[in-house]
Amino acid sequence: MTELFKKLFIKDYQNVSSPEVRARYGTATGVLGIVANLFLFTIKFIAALLSGSVAVIADAVNNLTDFMTSIITTIGFKISGKPADSDHPFGHARFEYVTALLVACVIFFIGFETGRASITKIFSTDQTQFSIVTCIILGVSIIIKIMLAVIFNKLGKDVDSDAILAMSADNRNDSISTSVVLVCAIVGLFTNLPLDGYLGVLVSLFVLISAITLIKETINPLLGEKPDKELMKKIEDLILGFDGILGVHELIVHSYGPTQSFATVHIEVDSRVDVMISHELADEIERECLNKLNVHLVCHLDPLDLADPETSTLNQLIGGLLAEKYESVTMHDMRIVKGPTFTNVIFDVVVPFDKNTEDQIKTDVENALASLDRKYYAVIEFEKSFKD
Repeated sequence: MTELFKKLFIKDYQNVSSPEVRARYGTATGVLGIVANLFLFTIKFIAALLSGSVAVIADAVNNLTDFMTSIITTIGFKISGKPADSDHPFGHARFEYVTALLVACVIFFIGFETGRASITKIFSTDQTQFSIVTCIILGVSIIIKIMLAVIFNKLGKDVDSDAILAMSADNRNDSISTSVVLVCAIVGLFTNLPLDGYLGVLVSLFVLISAITLIKETINPLLGEKPDKELMKKIEDLILGFDGILGVHELIVHSYGPTQSFATVHIEVDSRVDVMISHELADEIERECLNKLNVHLVCHLDPLDLADPETSTLNQLIGGLLAEKYESVTMHDMRIVKGPTFTNVIFDVVVPFDKNTEDQIKTDVENALASLDRKYYAVIEFEKSFKD
């Protein structure tokens, strides 16, 4: 079903890395949501007028809200697909996150209003009159919402879109909440139990929880969440695949939207190699990263003195100590500066964000150096990892 939809309405749908194709995914999703939710609002509003049910009215208004959020999503993808300009040199792709946040906020508002109307209904003496027609309309609505949730979920995963996945989650939640209303309608056909208001409160709580979850998920990329581990590994593997690269560290990735990433990295090279050759190697790595991973990479060269046996010995000593005693702790950029009475051993140590082991690491390194020769003095620069 989803594949047929893509073939019919999304040109070049397989090229999901293209910003233009992403925009087509968003437009097609938005238009489908607009048509479906306008239809559902119409038939549910008729059912609400026939029954006088606050739960059905809330469900109808929810579809009207989905209609509006579909318009927001369509506009959002149009804006996010615009190329970079002088005011936005990194492009407009982050607007997709703004769109997802707007959808989540609208969902929250609907959940709140549904709860308020349902509480009022609990204390009302008005009777709700359900009918077979109301039940049929609600049943059709559930089927349509499930189909939309499945289609949007697949489309959202295809292009890794928070906005489309938010719409999928919203439709899934709508199918559940409408199912609750349908149960209320069926019970109302055979009993006089005043379930309408209470079930409306349950529906509103479900919608509110969903909205809060969506808001949290969409705020994180706007604030700047940790980079995708898979992308980080792909970048590191690509760099290490070049001859002449001895190591990689301080890889930092900045996302300006699902299709717009910038990164900086330190690459270790042999200090004996001509700097122009190493610079050409860095340029080649940057070009390959852009062509293969669509990441704008900037490489910083770190020359390593591989010819000095003393530096090599100290590097192996401290590197082995850290690997043995500390999980996910690495070192880089070791160099020694000799003085008349002592020798500075200078290097950087990368530790995970959730670990506070700097003092212990410094003590262990100092003890290890002292056991080798008391002339060594450790100068350590600690860094927090950007990928763990």
